[in-house]
Amino acid sequence: MDPYDIDLAVELGQQTLWVAVKLAFPILLVGLFVGVSISVLQAATQVQEQTLTFIPKMFAVVVVLFVLMPWLLTVLVEFTEELIAVWFVGWR
Repeated sequence: MDPYDIDLAVELGQQTLWVAVKLAFPILLVGLFVGVSISVLQAATQVQEQTLTFIPKMFAVVVVLFVLMPWLLTVLVEFTEELIAVWFVGWR
C-alpha cells in the first residue's frame, strides 16, 4: 500500500470531521443559548416544568435550520465536489 493513500485517507477524515463540526456548531450553539435562557427564566420564576425547555429549543433549532439551509447545503456541496475531484484524480 502506498503511503500517499494513508495520508490522503487521514486528510479526508480530518476534513470530514471539520465539515461536521462546522455544520453542527451553529445549531448546537442556538440550542445551548435557548436552553440556558429558559433555565434562567425557570429559576427566576420558580416554574419547574420539564417540557418548557424542549419546545422553545426545538422551535429555535428548526428556525436556524431554515435560515442556514443555503449555507449548509453550500458547504456540503463544496465538500462533495472536493471528494469527487480527489476520487477521480486518484483513478487517473
